[in-house]
Amino acid sequence: MPPVNPKVADLAPAESTLTAYDEQHAVTYARLLDAEADNADWCEVARIVLQIDPTIEPDRARKAFESHLGRAKWVARHGYRDLLSRGSPSGKT
Repeated sequence: MPPVNPKVADLAPAESTLTAYDEQHAVTYARLLDAEADNADWCEVARIVLQIDPTIEPDRARKAFESHLGRAKWVARHGYRDLLSRGSPSGKT
C-alpha cells in the first residue's frame, strides 16, 4: 500500500511508463484528481496535498501542483496499463 502523505518532488516524473515515484504517490494523485473534480482552489490543494505553502513558495507550489496534477491525469488515462500488465503483487491475476 502506498504511503498517504509521501514527500513530493518539485516536479512529477515525465516518463512514458509508470515509475516507482508514481506508485509511491498513487494516493497523492487520487487526492489531486478528487480536488480537481471538486473545483478546489489550487493553493489549498498545494498546501494540503503537496504540503507546499503557496504563500511562502508560490512558484514552487504552482509548478509542483501543475506537474503532479498532469501526471495524475496521465496515470489515470495511461499508466494504469503498466499496473495491469504486471499483475497482482502476489503474482496472481
